[in-house]
Amino acid sequence: MKKLVITIAAVALSIASFGQKIDQEVSKVNWTAYKVVGSSHTGDIAIKEGSFKIKKGEVKEGEIVIDLSTLNSTDLEGEWKGKLDGHLKSADFFDVEKYPTATFVLKEAVKEGDNHKLKGDLTIKGITQEVVFDSKLQKVDKNHVLVGKIKIDRTKFGLKYGSNSFFDNLGDKAIADEFEIDFKVQTI
Repeated sequence: MKKLVITIAAVALSIASFGQKIDQEVSKVNWTAYKVVGSSHTGDIAIKEGSFKIKKGEVKEGEIVIDLSTLNSTDLEGEWKGKLDGHLKSADFFDVEKYPTATFVLKEAVKEGDNHKLKGDLTIKGITQEVVFDSKLQKVDKNHVLVGKIKIDRTKFGLKYGSNSFFDNLGDKAIADEFEIDFKVQTI
C-alpha cells in the first residue's frame, strides 16, 4: 500500500510540474506558404497534444505535437483543394504516412516586457532544427494564451520540392523556402 501511495504521488508531481495542458479545441495553428512569384496558399493544422509550464507570468517549459494528417488548405475548394492537400501530405512535402507528427520542444524562454523570445527544437520529417521566435503570453481567466508567428525554412527539414535553392528553371512554379505559422495556443 505504501508503494502505491508513493507511485501515485510521483505521477501527480510529474504531471503538476509540467504545467497546463493545451486546449486542442480552442487553440489555432494557421500556415501561409508562398510562391516566389506572387501568389500564396493558406491553411490550418490541428494540435494533437501538448502543455506549457507557466510560472509567475513566464513560460518555463513546453511541448507541442502537431497532427500532420490534419494539414488543410483554406484558400481553395473542390478538386484543387484536394490536389493541394494531398500533395502537401505526400513524400514531396511532409510525407505524413511516414511522419504523422511534427513536434516543438521548448528549450529556453526569455521574457522581454510583454513578449517572450522562445527557443526550442522543431522536428519535421525526423529532422530537428533549433528555431527562435517571439510570442506574447496573455492570461484569460485561469488559462494562459500564447500568441505568435514563426517563419520556417522548409528546406532545412528536407522539404525541397519546388525550391529555387535546389532546382533550376522553375520559373513561376518556384515555391519560397520559408513558410509562416501563426499560432494562438491556449491552456486548459
